[in-house]
Amino acid sequence: MIAHLRGRLLLKTPGRVIVEAGGVGYEVTISIPTFTALPAEGAEVALHIYTQVREDLLALFGFLALDEKRLFERLITVSGVGPKLAVTILSGLSPERTVAAIRGQDHATLTRIPGVGKKLAERLVVELKDKLEDMAAAPAPAPAGPAAEDVLSALVNLGYQRPAAQKAIETAIAKKPAAGESFDELFRMALQVIR
Repeated sequence: MIAHLRGRLLLKTPGRVIVEAGGVGYEVTISIPTFTALPAEGAEVALHIYTQVREDLLALFGFLALDEKRLFERLITVSGVGPKLAVTILSGLSPERTVAAIRGQDHATLTRIPGVGKKLAERLVVELKDKLEDMAAAPAPAPAGPAAEDVLSALVNLGYQRPAAQKAIETAIAKKPAAGESFDELFRMALQVIR
């Protein structure tokens, strides 16, 4: 089994990289947080790897952070969660927020992730809430004003990735704290940051 891969980053796109190691290019599926933390193409990169082997498939899933890989491995133990959906979950929420949502039985946060419905959110909570004690859960971020959740929802509906949208909102509020009170103002400022 391939558990770790170090080599030159030949190609990176959201969701996929190709890493050359020993003259072989390995295609690896990645999450959005891993993608945003990757160095530039041509640089050396080291990824923690989960290898999926089926009779018709050999697929690699890569993570820069070991904690993200460990959470991925827990997620795929849940009935109905395969590796691709686990990557989608990790792309929709940071590992800390995912752990916090599962341990806090926060179905609403989990169902905001594409592909996670009410039943799957309940299953994630039931099957994992007692298996994540060794993973630190960050406290849920305090709302940054009444408009922040609405602006986040609007940006995600426009096609922006949730982590990028959250960061844009946080940046906008850091620049002007009063913006968190007004949907229009916060939305405009967040759009300027995210572009």
